[in-house]
Amino acid sequence: MKFYITDVFGESKYSGNQLATYRCESPLATGEMQKIAREINFSESTFILSEEQENGGYNVRIFTPAKEVDFAGHPVLGTAYIIRQHIIKDPVQKVIINLKIGQIPVTFTGHKNEILWMEQIEPTFGNIFSIDDLSKILNLPKEAFDTSFPIQEVSTGLPHIIVPLKKLKYLKSAKVSKELYFKFIDKTWAKNILIFCPENYTNSHDMSVRMFADYLGIPEDPATGSGNGCLAGYLIKYRYFNSTEIEIKIGQGYEVNRPSLLLLRAKEHDSQIRISVGGKVIPIAEGRWS
Repeated sequence: MKFYITDVFGESKYSGNQLATYRCESPLATGEMQKIAREINFSESTFILSEEQENGGYNVRIFTPAKEVDFAGHPVLGTAYIIRQHIIKDPVQKVIINLKIGQIPVTFTGHKNEILWMEQIEPTFGNIFSIDDLSKILNLPKEAFDTSFPIQEVSTGLPHIIVPLKKLKYLKSAKVSKELYFKFIDKTWAKNILIFCPENYTNSHDMSVRMFADYLGIPEDPATGSGNGCLAGYLIKYRYFNSTEIEIKIGQGYEVNRPSLLLLRAKEHDSQIRISVGGKVIPIAEGRWS
């Protein structure tokens, strides 16, 4: 079975979020895909089920080391890149990925089509949580939280708990208490926790993010396309920038030595929020999986 490794949302090799993509030459059982994902142990691995299109798109499944997920951001971009380069073998401007949540279009833009954009489904908003709960889970003082905005579940295909912090120093010092985390998410829709603040790691970013997902076997994710899509919807809903439209750059992955750059675009029109998340895909390796 042919496989490829790419770095997604990186600015150079060995940054961003690693992705393994497999071209299934014959049907694989779900359990076999899960074992392969656990073996490679990246945040996610993807499996292209067929090289024939269905309804204009390519059928793909996504696995973390612990579970299959219906949607994830960097796997969509990385898999679209592999499909374009190695299956279509033509510089098309759009590749559609068929997932359990539906079809996700990916467009290629910029110089040499180096920026890939995925359009995510419209966000849905869930429960609001107290600072008391999250301060204990994240080992942060209550003054670290920006009380002007709620702590809330948001999903654009994969639910996240969005947590607003005041300063970068608090974002950097957050440390998940696993026992409290697992006890808390036992009763929540969203299992992933995304924290953010308006201060940046470098001048090339507008905001900073970290994301924790031990439930999926990912203690900390280097770059989270799904979570940042949720964040984009949250920023629009609560007018974080006093606007119904945003176009910003996100820094993530610095605490795990995988610096990442994610591009967010979102706009509200007629009470609907449209979200796109973009970034680069960098090829690293390819080979045969025996």
